[in-house]
Amino acid sequence: MSTPLTSLRAVRELRRIRSFYAAGALLWAPAAAWSGWTHPGSRQMWLCLLLLSVFTGLLATTSVWLYRLQGTWSHRPARHAAPRQAIAPHHASA
Repeated sequence: MSTPLTSLRAVRELRRIRSFYAAGALLWAPAAAWSGWTHPGSRQMWLCLLLLSVFTGLLATTSVWLYRLQGTWSHRPARHAAPRQAIAPHHASA
């Protein structure tokens, strides 16, 4: 990523898609368990396990990318403002 703005957009999109993959994995896990319980060894069970593994793999990949992206721009300053200088007390001459 070349600019911080692009990195922030990528992080935002990866967070969004990571939640989608997590929801997919959470939905396919009970479906795989249920089909394995009711029809062990069936085509339906294997398809549920395949989709569960696909969503889990995508979730893991997205989490790694998000971790790496957050590590690259977290050491940069949050804003580009000039540092404030201490205000010296003014002495009024009598």
